[in-house]
Amino acid sequence: VQLQASGGGLVQPGGSLGLSCAASGRTTNAMAWFRQALGKERAFVAVVSRGGTTLHADSVKGRFTISRDNAKNTVYLQMNKLRPEDTAVYYCAARQSVITTSPQYYDYWGQGTQVTVSS
Repeated sequence: VQLQASGGGLVQPGGSLGLSCAASGRTTNAMAWFRQALGKERAFVAVVSRGGTTLHADSVKGRFTISRDNAKNTVYLQMNKLRPEDTAVYYCAARQSVITTSPQYYDYWGQGTQVTVSS
């Protein structure tokens, strides 16, 4: 499975940005977003199952929304009300099995896309 993420960029605080990640190859169940800020560990953001079950990290609940299009094998992350602390490299990830928030259980990773929230 290969994952190709896109959509990062520079946005002002309070703004919105959308990320997408297209998967090629085998069908996966769990598709997730993680992020890694400079000097910090990779952190869970959100995950969605093929059936539509979602989990969001507490830090992004009410601001970020994960979704997927199974026909296109693509996962999306809509980010609203962005804050400077959301600045990070965002990675999409996938696995065949059930959804999980732990990065060590994901088998496939995209290349990462930079999101910078700054005025």
